[in-house]
Amino acid sequence: MNQPIVGYHQDEHGDWVADLACGHGQHVRHQPPMTSRPWVLTPEGRAQHLGEILFCKKCETG
Repeated sequence: MNQPIVGYHQDEHGDWVADLACGHGQHVRHQPPMTSRPWVLTPEGRAQHLGEILFCKKCETG
């Protein structure tokens, strides 16, 4: 199920987690070369991605 990003927080390891409208979270790590998300490293970058749609695996599995 697709859900918009409504905010962010850091987990216990300092990795960024997108807070989704459904109440679930999804990691949005920058781990090149597998995942390139340099925008997650700055407050401005994260703000630009508010409202972006991510697929929520937790909503899909119930």
